Amino acid sequence: MLYSIREQTSRTILSRTSGFLLAAGFTHSLTPARNCTFGCSYCYVPTMRVQGGLRMEDWRHWGHHTTFKANAAALLRRELRPEQVIYCSPLTDPYQPAEAERRLMPEVLAAVAANPPKVFVLQTRGPLILRDLALLQAIPRLRSRFSVTTDDEAVRQRFEPHCAPIAERLQVIRTLRAAGLRVHATLAPLLPCDAGRLAAMALEATEEDVIGDPLHVRSDKPRGATTREAGLRLMERYPDFDVAAALGTIEHAIVRAGRRFGTGPDAFGWLTTPP
Repeated sequence: MLYSIREQTSRTILSRTSGFLLAAGFTHSLTPARNCTFGCSYCYVPTMRVQGGLRMEDWRHWGHHTTFKANAAALLRRELRPEQVIYCSPLTDPYQPAEAERRLMPEVLAAVAANPPKVFVLQTRGPLILRDLALLQAIPRLRSRFSVTTDDEAVRQRFEPHCAPIAERLQVIRTLRAAGLRVHATLAPLLPCDAGRLAAMALEATEEDVIGDPLHVRSDKPRGATTREAGLRLMERYPDFDVAAALGTIEHAIVRAGRRFGTGPDAFGWLTTPP
């Protein structure tokens, strides 16, 4: 995939939360870049437009470029406080493909390790996170979420062609866990799958509770961010996939194994408790 990398200096790096993240118990969010070079078909961020801090070129050309906040680490050193509960990142994947070239996250993680907040949650689907394993281990009260969206590689290639294969993502979870980090498998967004098989994969890869999240469709969510039209059009190819039934199957398997499974702010709130 071809994309361009840009930079800007920002006035602030930590944002006060609202809505979903506030309800889950996060006080601040950290977004290291604007636009994401994974360019997933279903991503809700472009639907937020200016409310998500985007410019018109961002939502019209989602995934074609990204703009890194070059002074992110310097801002963090000024803004971090011990009482904060921080989510990184609601508006871009911190380990998007362009991060391999720019290498902003090592600076960010070093700043967090030097002045750690109450809880720091890192969400990604990028195996590049393993590059920064030593930095992650230096952050107290770190929790990570790694997204696994389906058990079906053909579905993965159709919805998120620039993301890593499912088997590789599961191996990343195992590696993070073996390094002593608390990492949750997040079935988000839940794409067409064999729900029982996906649940078994998540149970094998991690010892933590499992969090899910279906696609955000406007009929169920009258306000706020929702799934991109490209993702919804792809879902039309799977008329037999019953999201509610899949969630029920996954929950049954996870609970039977002695763990919790949930969706929405309540489940995301499990991450805000210090490990």
